[in-house]
Amino acid sequence: MDMNQSQYREKLKLLSDRLIALQQPIRILDAIKWPREVEHEFLKADGKRMPRIDESYYEGQSLNFDPVSLRADFLDLRRDIRRQLGRGDGLGRILRNTADQYLLVIEMLSTRGTVDFGRHSRQLYGSARDHMRGDRKTLRQLGEKLCEIFSLPAATHLARPYDSDISSETAVSVLRERLEQYFEEGDIRVMLSDGIVSDAAAGGDYIKINEDADFTDFDLKVLEVHEGWVHVGTTLNGRRQPWATWLSVGSPRVTACQEGLAVLMETLSFSSYPGRALKVSDRVTAVDMAEQGADFIEVYRYFVERGLSRKASYKITQRVFRGGTLDGGSVFTKDLSYLRGFVENVNFMRSAINSGVPEILPMLFVGKMTLDDVPVLYEHYLEGTIAGPHYLPELFRDMNGLYVWFGFSSGISLINLARVQRHFHKLFSDMPDTTPLYERTVDNVNEEEGSE
Repeated sequence: MDMNQSQYREKLKLLSDRLIALQQPIRILDAIKWPREVEHEFLKADGKRMPRIDESYYEGQSLNFDPVSLRADFLDLRRDIRRQLGRGDGLGRILRNTADQYLLVIEMLSTRGTVDFGRHSRQLYGSARDHMRGDRKTLRQLGEKLCEIFSLPAATHLARPYDSDISSETAVSVLRERLEQYFEEGDIRVMLSDGIVSDAAAGGDYIKINEDADFTDFDLKVLEVHEGWVHVGTTLNGRRQPWATWLSVGSPRVTACQEGLAVLMETLSFSSYPGRALKVSDRVTAVDMAEQGADFIEVYRYFVERGLSRKASYKITQRVFRGGTLDGGSVFTKDLSYLRGFVENVNFMRSAINSGVPEILPMLFVGKMTLDDVPVLYEHYLEGTIAGPHYLPELFRDMNGLYVWFGFSSGISLINLARVQRHFHKLFSDMPDTTPLYERTVDNVNEEEGSE
């Protein structure tokens, strides 16, 4: 290794470490979370009275950082990245783009409870009316189609009557045992928490379980894959980077890739189920309605009328309106990331295989990144600046099965599925009436709320 390469790597690490230190006090979800009593009051009023959340509420919630000084520090960092690594350097460009994202985050959090919050959120996470990359369809259109698919009678027929009979204490024990088989000893913690709104949440090297929640076995499978393999796994891989240390932290620019990869891994590992998938598309609907001006109560009532429980309807609505204004228009659009990211990850993987470069796919797990970052990271992986992923799902260690899966998927896309379905529909129409595979009652219908 020549001295120039050594100096480059040292500069990259120093700049990366500065970014990690600067972003440390920024906690987006903590800055916009609502207290639990808001849900209790709303449901007690039968959903007829707006939650008592407005600009003054957010003004009383500390950001844990000074926006003016932190903004100045990020601007200084951005200038140093450009000056020290050069305008055309690939890793330097990713680092600058990450700094730019945090500058937008500072603006968004500084405008909580105002109309400007939604504008900044759309800059960071997009809008439900955005078109899918390379396609004319919008996220809302795709969400509506998936909602239709995952609401078909077949979804009910396949739904197993799992009770939420696993206590939070047992969930911690089971999940810890499963994840200790994937991670090395001491690398991940699973713990109870009384301070989270969702049922579970992942941090850098831990997963918190809500002590007031009960779980199904399906829930634990999803948490193992989604929070464990993907979110914690990519964080720990990022921490193992010798120079590109910023890959251990996630700005909003990586959210779609991260959440999409997590949902895709649920699917590829057969850990998901129709109700879980429906939740992803419902979130897109909720964001679009709120963006177009529906207020909190209108969005809540829409999901109640759709058949969701009052509690589930509140939670999906609350996720969208946190940070924004309750009369609609200015909302938190992060929940678009799950569907957008899923589609983009699928298309990325299929394109990588069809283009003859499947070996870049494990790079998705080296840390927190966007799909556009992957070729740059792979280039620097080959010359030794980027470390390969230490924790990697088996599907990506031996990608023969993945290749076949996406190969058949690409081939089937050439077939006129509408014509095929018409053919089989005639066959099915002569069958006797079918009944669900499992008996279900109101008491055992799962109404869980997953983690972020």
